[in-house]
Amino acid sequence: MLVGLAVHPPISALGADQETQPNFVVFLVDDLGYMDVGANNPDCFYETPNINRLSESGMRFTDGYAANPVCSPTRFSLMTGRYPTRVRATNFFSGKRSGRFNPAPLNDNMPLDEITIAQALKANGYGTFFAGKWHLGESKEYFPQNRGFDINIGGHTKGGPYTGKKYFAPFENPEMEVESPAGDHLPDRLARDTAAFIDANKDKPFLAYLSFYSVHTPLMGRPDLVAKYKAKADKINGVEFAEEEQVTGVTPRKVRVLQKHAVYAAMVEAMDQAVGKVLKQLDDSGVADNTVVIFTSDNGGLSTSEGSPTSNLPLRGGKGWVYEGGIREPWIIRYPGVTTPGSVSAEPICSIDLFPTIASAANIKVDHEIDGIDVRPALDGKSLDREALFWHYPHYSNQGGIPGGAIRMGNFKLFERYEDGRVHLYDLASDIGESHDLATDMPDRVTMMRNRLHQWYESVDAKFLQPKGNAIPWSPASAE
Repeated sequence: MLVGLAVHPPISALGADQETQPNFVVFLVDDLGYMDVGANNPDCFYETPNINRLSESGMRFTDGYAANPVCSPTRFSLMTGRYPTRVRATNFFSGKRSGRFNPAPLNDNMPLDEITIAQALKANGYGTFFAGKWHLGESKEYFPQNRGFDINIGGHTKGGPYTGKKYFAPFENPEMEVESPAGDHLPDRLARDTAAFIDANKDKPFLAYLSFYSVHTPLMGRPDLVAKYKAKADKINGVEFAEEEQVTGVTPRKVRVLQKHAVYAAMVEAMDQAVGKVLKQLDDSGVADNTVVIFTSDNGGLSTSEGSPTSNLPLRGGKGWVYEGGIREPWIIRYPGVTTPGSVSAEPICSIDLFPTIASAANIKVDHEIDGIDVRPALDGKSLDREALFWHYPHYSNQGGIPGGAIRMGNFKLFERYEDGRVHLYDLASDIGESHDLATDMPDRVTMMRNRLHQWYESVDAKFLQPKGNAIPWSPASAE
């Protein structure tokens, strides 16, 4: 969806009615799969009581998506409301793995002329706070404190907690001015800082954006929680891995099909406890009734490499794959006075929708080009009347994922492979696991959806796989 002008105006052009502005808390979890929370999965191995209670007090979306199957592109879309393909931010920064062909050109920074949701809110009187993983630029001018956030705790160029003792203090994070005492746990530290900001800003409108480094690798858990889940895992029997298709290398690719990884479970529960700490602060500060809370993830659960700690079944694949396991995410929104507690919506939403939804709730006019839509009608039980959602991943993921694109229209999803141009069609209403290809049975629908996908490629100036030696990849132009 394009709103307003294609040329970005200055932020001062945005207006708002100060008297109707709610607060916003955004929880963004790294690598958390759709089936990793109890609200989505009653049989979940991991315990997420705080996230479950958030779902019970708001609306849970069954068909919520990330704009990309890996982190940086989705983070770009959350910040800007725009498809990352528009600026060639189509892989994690900087993922340039090759396979049979070379990957598409990659932009390693969120361009400085992009307007972030933090900039829009700050220009309209909001206090803005960021904590955790950023991964949207290689140097300081791209960091949160220069992209609209008054405060930045821990956001910099790295995609994981790779300094110091990683998930345990000393963190030695270059954007943490105050170091934690030895042994402090990173999720709890970020939650405490977020809670402190909320309490200090309870008398003015605010955005608190808690972007967990959890549950991304390195796989490290609190010893007490690891011991708890090891005992729990010992009681679970069954096949843990199955085969998945292989697009790079010769070693067969395995996908986890059973949740029982004790360390990962410990990481999920510690993250859930941190969520609970922030939600409690909203109550303690007396602002819960005027605060919109949004919970989601940046891509699907890690199921096919790097320890393969989680299973996304019945969804296929995981992080790095354009299958549902890589792009369908937990989405929970609690909007006091709007959402019915415990309600569920099957309306398709996406990370591109965060910016326009928050801006609309704050009564801020958006006068520049975005792709997302305001999902508030869905929060009131109405249809969004959305034509389509699109994905574009012209890369070989670290997790073995296929370079490809996809379009979802209604319940149908068309997947297009970029190496050779083959297409697959799935009816997600009856085949959420994407195991029954309908392309041969429904050629007219394939043609219609593929044409629409190619129109979108052109509209966002999508780039594709590049030659490798004498090997020339497929491109949309070759299909015409």
